[in-house]
Amino acid sequence: MIIIQRNTDENYTSIRSIAKEVWPITYTNIMNQAQLDYMMDMMYSIPSLQLQANTKKHRFILAKEGETVVGFASYEFNYAKKPKTKIHKIYILPNQQGRGIGKKIIDFIITEAKERHQKSLILNVNKKNIAIRFYERIGFSICFEEVIDIGDGYVMDDYVMEKSI
Repeated sequence: MIIIQRNTDENYTSIRSIAKEVWPITYTNIMNQAQLDYMMDMMYSIPSLQLQANTKKHRFILAKEGETVVGFASYEFNYAKKPKTKIHKIYILPNQQGRGIGKKIIDFIITEAKERHQKSLILNVNKKNIAIRFYERIGFSICFEEVIDIGDGYVMDDYVMEKSI
């Protein structure tokens, strides 16, 4: 049985472990190794994760089966000072995908967002990421395209997707 709980590990051990496993599989055909390494350090170093949680107020949750963490997400309420919850990250271990864990995580976020009078969920997804099909299946739709300069000569070429709640 999958349970969703808040991350309490200030070293983000499980989150970093899952990111290190999922990212190469998800993004090897989308970006080169140098960009992959740059983004992993930029987004998943301990100082970066602590900054996201403590300063930017991103909430991190874990999906667990027993004592094993099989996925995680981070999100932020009132994104851009609007009644929207931004999902910044959501990753499920490859051998756990297709079991409804991603949907369970999204449902957990929806429940929390509704309690805070949010009107929708939004997220960015790389235009070449096959996860787009998952998001569309659970009610997200593409709103617009966005190219974000992330430094060191790299960009993220994304769709912004939204789901009313």
